[in-house]
Amino acid sequence: MSAPTAIVFAYHDVGVRCLRVLLDAGVNVPLVVTHTDSPGETIWFRSVVTVAAERGIRCVTPADPHDPELLQAARAMQPDFLFSFYYRQMLKRDWLDLPSRGAFNMHGSLLPRYRGRAPVNWAVLHGERETGATLHRMTEKPDNGAIVDQFAVPILSDDTAHEVFGKVTLAAEIVLARTLPAMLDGTAVERPQDLSQGRYFGGRRPEDGRIPPHASARQIHDLVRAVAPPYPPAFASFGGQRIFIERTLRTDTLPDAPGRGLRLWHDGAALWLIADDGHALRVLAARRDGNSVPLDARAFETLSLGSWLAADA
Repeated sequence: MSAPTAIVFAYHDVGVRCLRVLLDAGVNVPLVVTHTDSPGETIWFRSVVTVAAERGIRCVTPADPHDPELLQAARAMQPDFLFSFYYRQMLKRDWLDLPSRGAFNMHGSLLPRYRGRAPVNWAVLHGERETGATLHRMTEKPDNGAIVDQFAVPILSDDTAHEVFGKVTLAAEIVLARTLPAMLDGTAVERPQDLSQGRYFGGRRPEDGRIPPHASARQIHDLVRAVAPPYPPAFASFGGQRIFIERTLRTDTLPDAPGRGLRLWHDGAALWLIADDGHALRVLAARRDGNSVPLDARAFETLSLGSWLAADA
């Protein structure tokens, strides 16, 4: 019996790992569709193009995946499956109806929670203590189809979104590897989503990292974690300077810092971010806008910034 055939849309670390799962299972992948890396984006993840090249798989990067010539070529391949692993564009009915045994997507949350864009970042921002990866059947509505399988991972209180994404990547690999045999032999059981148990979230922009002046220390800590590098980090303006806060640590210590409202303060040994609620975060990593040199307590003093700075209104 011939090996099952799958066309794969993939990008990012999840795309790399899940493509390798398919190949390891003996699935025939005649075509991989991916993205050209954006010159304005920090590329910290692995390359689907490289994996395809190593395996001699045809790999294309169309600006529009619904190009008629590409669809015609795909139909000629008569695929059994279509998989989407962190591909960033929505696929329309022409693609979803093309594989004889269905189209499936890997999403980086425990659906139906956190449907839509940047699910890991949103989960961290909201202080969730777990997330995961979900394999589901694709429909024309994003992250809406029946669930095939999912796997949960913990979010620790100081985990950054980047660290959580690493866990979600492993969860995606586990989900696909353990479910693929049943999908290939036709015994996989799907269950519909209860969409009332979650909602959609949109993409995030660098400006969304601005620290609200009246946020609590807990809310600020979660924001810092959610957008810590390699993402554009959280920031606020102090003394006319934009300061990026890249890593914080929650602490029960309450420094006797002057002033009121959101402010930066150093005690000669550590740099602190004092929230409007009076609670403090120890700043483990920070930078001034346009300056690659880390801003620590010593640099804070050397730069004649004073012992403390209130956030600009």
